[in-house]
Amino acid sequence: MANTKSSAKRALQNEKRRVRNRRYVSGSRTAVKKARTLLAGSDLDAAQTAVQTACTALDRAAQKGVIHKKNASRRKSRLMLAYNRASQAAS
Repeated sequence: MANTKSSAKRALQNEKRRVRNRRYVSGSRTAVKKARTLLAGSDLDAAQTAVQTACTALDRAAQKGVIHKKNASRRKSRLMLAYNRASQAAS
């Protein structure tokens, strides 16, 4: 429990930010998971759009400061690597 007015205000601000940030974290996780499941399947066209959506979601989360810029870059790199492997295997 907060002891001062300023710490009570900080607690409220932190809660607001936590709720706002969850949207970006959850959205990027969902997009990456969807892309990975489509990559495991056979539909590469849908997988390509899902990978692009996941990259956009990761970029947006990094831009907002919810995840680190290099964390987003690493995840995008691994996703693209999986997509390239799947597209080569299909060829």
